Amino acid sequence: MKLVAGLGNPGAKYAGTRHNVGYDVIDLLTRRLDLADRVESAPADALMTRWRRDDGVVLLVKPTTFMNASGEAIGQLCRFFKIAVADLLVVCDDVNLPLGRLRARVSGTEGGHNGLRSIAEHLGTIDYPRLRVGVGRGDMRRDLADHVLAGFEPEEQAGIGDAVARAAEAVELWITDGVERMMNVYNRE
Repeated sequence: MKLVAGLGNPGAKYAGTRHNVGYDVIDLLTRRLDLADRVESAPADALMTRWRRDDGVVLLVKPTTFMNASGEAIGQLCRFFKIAVADLLVVCDDVNLPLGRLRARVSGTEGGHNGLRSIAEHLGTIDYPRLRVGVGRGDMRRDLADHVLAGFEPEEQAGIGDAVARAAEAVELWITDGVERMMNVYNRE
């Protein structure tokens, strides 16, 4: 069993914001796979869809905690379903990457991302795969929290839409071929 967790903040207020790119990737996958009507409550603060495949089950998860507490739900789910850290993929936004750029890693620090920090605290390790989606930093004079909680500008919509689509493809590649292959394909773009 594998778990793919897309990070974001719950509620309509945060839909379409930079911080919710992880949610957007999960939503796109569930629509593409015709699983959108199969979303269920998880045994943690999360919404979950079970994707039954010939090679096993993949849980597509959106923690319903706020971003800074994402690790609570992800840690609970990994323990409940006995998912090894190597079988977890976290998808999140990254202000340090240009808009639309993807970066996959086997492990690493949180790089200032509080959701990743929470996950590391609750898993007890930084050694879990992650896929970061670049949302750009924007005006350096603007408060970072305001930036990530804001929506995309009209001229950014096409770029972020393409990035979310490529991130969904990267997730599918991770499921079938592993993190190294995902890194080789999507870190080169």
